[in-house]
Amino acid sequence: MSNGSTLWHGRFEGGPAEALMAYTVSLPFDRRLGPQDVRGSRAHVAGLVRAGLMSSEDGDLVIEALDRVETELAEGTLEFLPSDEDIHTAVERRVTELAGEAGARLHTARSRNDQVATDLRLWTREALTDVVDGVLALQEVLASRAAQTFDVTLPGYTHLQRAQSVSLSHHLMAHAWALSRDVDRLLSTITRADVSPLGAGALAGTSLPIDPEFTARELGFAAVFDNSLDAVGDRDFVAEALFDLALLGVHLSRIGEEWVLWTSEEFGFARLDDAYATGSSMLPQKKNADIAELARGKSGRLIGHLTGLLATLKGLPLAYNRDLQEDKEPLFDAVDQVVLALSAIGGMIATAEFAPEAMDAASGAEVLAATDLAEFLVRAGHPFREAHATVGALVRRHLGGEGSLADLAAADLGEEVRAFFGGLNGASMRTSRGGGSPAACREQHARLMQRLETDRGRRAGQRA
Repeated sequence: MSNGSTLWHGRFEGGPAEALMAYTVSLPFDRRLGPQDVRGSRAHVAGLVRAGLMSSEDGDLVIEALDRVETELAEGTLEFLPSDEDIHTAVERRVTELAGEAGARLHTARSRNDQVATDLRLWTREALTDVVDGVLALQEVLASRAAQTFDVTLPGYTHLQRAQSVSLSHHLMAHAWALSRDVDRLLSTITRADVSPLGAGALAGTSLPIDPEFTARELGFAAVFDNSLDAVGDRDFVAEALFDLALLGVHLSRIGEEWVLWTSEEFGFARLDDAYATGSSMLPQKKNADIAELARGKSGRLIGHLTGLLATLKGLPLAYNRDLQEDKEPLFDAVDQVVLALSAIGGMIATAEFAPEAMDAASGAEVLAATDLAEFLVRAGHPFREAHATVGALVRRHLGGEGSLADLAAADLGEEVRAFFGGLNGASMRTSRGGGSPAACREQHARLMQRLETDRGRRAGQRA
């Protein structure tokens, strides 16, 4: 392939228009697939040599050229040309410059259609594994802070109104458990992405004696495609990855929303370390939770990437269409943003200072003992609806100014109910599995640490 030539120049009398190249070029963003393209090309060369479609001498020359290209990509010294439509063109063009006629044999029995699908599956497999590492690291931060706060209580909320007192560790671990589902989804998506399309050709395979199972093994894929049309047209794994990342982003957004509230003067539940907060250009007193706010804001971006790709995919006939070029930018950006968010949020939570006195004061509000009073009556034999109404009447009298809820309840129900009041007292009563008491949280924490150990083992089992 000569300098300035496209991979498809033979069919055309003249060169492509500048406007066409400007609109269709993907090199500015797909160049990050360079390492995967070199890796896939090495496996393809090994397959060609094995099939007798390339001599071992030519194979050695091409492999040597690919090694050189890999180094140039890593060092940033590979010179791209205006005719390099994408990273695949650039790599093949440079290999041909280095290896001569042997390099011109590199594309034998291969199309850019199966080539790009292979590269993207390799990249996705590796990138999602990095995301899993980031999620596990954030879970470890949450688990560590939870282990420090079993006996600190804060209000649990429904409808953003104080509901019942719970251990702070309970609240932190709730987010860790949600993230464990993200890990599960990501690992499952990696498994489904772990299928080699190399050898599917443009859409229908090839008449040349290649062995796709061999190249799949060379690349460490767990499986090989069964239908060449599906292999080059399938982007389910990208859509699944974007869903996983969008839902993970939603979970991070919910954490962010709470930390915006917790670090406000109105709540005062936590104080951010200076290294993980920003100030105001005009207001000297301000300390802003920008990480938490961006976690909320970027979740919309992640959701948009998912819906955009689904809209692109919905009308595509088999097999490959250029529309599929639109799969990479949203995937790359979603991975980048989530990896950054995981690191930043983990640092924010790890270094923050909790305010137990503010949390305890809020969780000690008398009305938070209402459910405990109702359950006291249930244990005494009252139907729950009757108990609920009785305590509701006491709350109404308290809010009407007749006295403290503790005094009113003690007068009507007995002095022993005074033990239910106070944040830690109330939280300590909820000992059922997964409940918010310190004792239940210590048991829950042991289960969480076991889950983390299991998931670290599952992650370690993923192919590199």
